[in-house]
Amino acid sequence: MIELQGRKALISGAAQGLGRAIAGLFVERGAQVMLADIDEAGAAKAADELGPMARSVRCDVTKAADWARAVEATTAAFGGLDTLVNNAGIEIVKPLFEQTEEEVGRLMNINVMGVFLGMKSALGPLVASGKGSVVNISSLAGTNGVPLFGSYAASKSAVIQLTRTAAAELKPTGIRVNAVCPGFVGTAMVDRLIPTVEAIVGVPFSALVAAKQLRLGTPLEVAEMTAFLASDAASWTTGSHYILDGGLSAGLL
Repeated sequence: MIELQGRKALISGAAQGLGRAIAGLFVERGAQVMLADIDEAGAAKAADELGPMARSVRCDVTKAADWARAVEATTAAFGGLDTLVNNAGIEIVKPLFEQTEEEVGRLMNINVMGVFLGMKSALGPLVASGKGSVVNISSLAGTNGVPLFGSYAASKSAVIQLTRTAAAELKPTGIRVNAVCPGFVGTAMVDRLIPTVEAIVGVPFSALVAAKQLRLGTPLEVAEMTAFLASDAASWTTGSHYILDGGLSAGLL
């Protein structure tokens, strides 16, 4: 079992979904965790549920000032920061050229700029910790072109390249930077896209998932990979992205 005893983590988009699952597992494994989310009440509720090892802070990931406050709150509460999980993100599910400039701009601002600002804002304390680890939540969609997920796929591909570049540039500091790329996972985000996918593709979503990846992944499975990458067990692991998709991408058919 991966242990995170003594880790001091900041997790964005942690009020629900993957972020909440990651925060819960981190606390269970011994980390102190700051749950950051634009949903201030949701983050506070989640932190209360996780107990004294957890705190919360409001953070709009598109704003540098919010990130600065979140980093400051983490270091003040825990005496430092050595783990950053960039999880916050949104989706658009529709044919590429039906997407509006406003929709794509907002998505890129959250999914890409949010990751960039998170890493930049946390850099100082991560370096000071001597064991900094960044885990960026990308997506299987970031590794291929995906009909109906065009701008989302582009944003998650950008996250992978930010991860690789940051890992190369930060290697001398000892900071490790990796990404996790889940396929379809049982979260509210996936629930939202099911009607749109079924209407356009004409196939029940459950049948599509069963054929391509056997079943939906679970938030806990994503959290376990994130915990590994954050931990000392992954001390020689940086600049990589890890696909969790039940074999979806392993075959052409």
